[in-house]
Amino acid sequence: MSEERATRRAGLAMMLLFWVFFLAGGAWWFNGYLAAQRNPNAHLANVTVGEGEPVVLERNRAGHFVATGRINDQSVEFLVDTGATYVAVPAEMAEQLGLESTGSAWFNTANGRVRGELTRLDEVSLGGFSAREVRGSISPGLGGETALLGMSFLGRFDIEIRDSRMILHPPQRD
Repeated sequence: MSEERATRRAGLAMMLLFWVFFLAGGAWWFNGYLAAQRNPNAHLANVTVGEGEPVVLERNRAGHFVATGRINDQSVEFLVDTGATYVAVPAEMAEQLGLESTGSAWFNTANGRVRGELTRLDEVSLGGFSAREVRGSISPGLGGETALLGMSFLGRFDIEIRDSRMILHPPQRD
């Protein structure tokens, strides 16, 4: 009788262990699925395109272009914003990146007029495209861990938007 009870306990423990691993694996997969829905361009942080090749961004489920790139060789999540003049960095991120103010300025944003700091980013890169000495802003009102990738970077490339894709081309040389 004792051996039968031990076998039953071992079987119950194995079934419990199976369900724990099954649920943990499902949660891990679902978390990755949600992250890919929010930022379908996360892979661009580690991609290098060939010379003359474009960088292609896909819209996320909310209709925005979100991509992972780099500022001063540190990984940053960008919200691509063709309406932003500068690459706008939240104050907390600017501190982590060691950015220094080069002066203050007023900015007109979707939330109204705000005061922020100007800065210079040594290098900004996205999908193998890179730009040096990029004008930026430190925006105390910008929350979260996402920077706005504005025209001080994007304006160095040719931009094409079609359906759910944004295509950045190297600038045409005359």
